[in-house]
Amino acid sequence: MPTEPPAEPTGPAGVAEPGAAAVPARVARRWPVVSAAVALLLVGLLALVLGLRHNPLPFAIDTEWMEEIVEHRSPVWDVPSLVMNSLGGGVIATFVVPLGVIAALLVFRRPWAALYFVLAVALSAGVVQVLKTLVGRARPEDMLVVSDFGSFPSGHSANAATLAVALGIVFARAWVWVAGAAYTVLMMLSRTYLGAHWLSDTVGGMLLGAGVAVLLWAPFALKLYTERSALHRPIWIRTAS
Repeated sequence: MPTEPPAEPTGPAGVAEPGAAAVPARVARRWPVVSAAVALLLVGLLALVLGLRHNPLPFAIDTEWMEEIVEHRSPVWDVPSLVMNSLGGGVIATFVVPLGVIAALLVFRRPWAALYFVLAVALSAGVVQVLKTLVGRARPEDMLVVSDFGSFPSGHSANAATLAVALGIVFARAWVWVAGAAYTVLMMLSRTYLGAHWLSDTVGGMLLGAGVAVLLWAPFALKLYTERSALHRPIWIRTAS
């Protein structure tokens, strides 16, 4: 995220300390927060439109996309789609991945990042469940997997986007952003391929997950930046006093 140029860290005598972490005077939050708010507003408007529709019926693009997907189904694509289904839901998505990420962050002395990550994942999942209940959209009929009630928004897509954005913010590496974006797109494709969601469900889930992760980043921005700039020795290696 954009920052003002950091000041050179100095020791007690005012001499720059080699290897010391640079701390910014300010972390710019305005445009990321505006973007997140717009994304969440779009999700809310989409939920409102669906809630006003009868039963709420799929859009034309939803039915056209689903017809194309069903027509091109093949055993070749079944396995990777089912793998994505397992990664994005159930025990793996709810416990294994979040706890693994939190444990790794704590081991490498990044408690603020761990707190931000767990709050982002929990808040995203909570908002998804609230919207599922409020909208009450029926899932597609031609499903290849068993899913719970409520098609909008896609919980798998929201979870993937939350992970991608939160980890991209925490580690601030281009390859993390690219990998996260690819993972999110693959998750969205797999949800429609399996017939678990309409295309608009996955778009709504993606916007929701990304919006929540960025909006929640704002109050943690300076802490995360400062923490990322510090040394991250494992907890079993003592730091210099």
